[in-house]
Amino acid sequence: MHARTWLLLMVAIIAAPITTFADETGRLQNAAEVVRALRAAPDNGIPEELWADADCVAVIPNMKKGAFIFGAEYGRGAMSCRNADGWSAPLFLQLAKGSWGLQIGGEEVDLVLLVMNREGVDRMLDNRINLGADASVAAGPVGRSASASTDGRVTAKILSYSRARGAFAGINLSGGVLRPDTDANREYYGAVVPHDVLMGKAATKDAAAMAFVNTLGRDVRATTGQR
Repeated sequence: MHARTWLLLMVAIIAAPITTFADETGRLQNAAEVVRALRAAPDNGIPEELWADADCVAVIPNMKKGAFIFGAEYGRGAMSCRNADGWSAPLFLQLAKGSWGLQIGGEEVDLVLLVMNREGVDRMLDNRINLGADASVAAGPVGRSASASTDGRVTAKILSYSRARGAFAGINLSGGVLRPDTDANREYYGAVVPHDVLMGKAATKDAAAMAFVNTLGRDVRATTGQR
């Protein structure tokens, strides 16, 4: 087995505890808090123009980054996609990424992914998506001035953002593996097809899911005077 593949596999095994319904509820609460924080800071958050163009949004709160010679990152989060009736119920996700090089230390970061078209999502729902290979991923621009500089020419299928110590910035996630969190989705929904959840065929099951979806759909520009 290739060393990089082995590293990602070990990260997933070590960091994937058995989930419960309460775990999923807590994950949704944390994800909603991340979205509220970044959208409340228009001058240093995700540009609303890009947010409005995104087909889907994935949020991975408290993504763990640890390193001792070989780095590893692992996180669990949730994704919702736009449909005719608004944002879908959340689908639970896992993300794992390995890295190489001399590095020591560890931290937790909040991660937000804007999926700019459905092609990458469809690949992920089949099993997994390799960021940078199956779908182009780029560090997203931040703030109002950054949104103007893109001028609609963003070509990456996924734009990635991270928050550490309260500050948002673009982040490079090439080499990461994103996939549905099968155990969490089964625990939360029962027997469910991931594609059906994101197509709006599953209902939000509790207040945490509703709060997450409502936060995604909140019209920030109407409340902050942005144009």
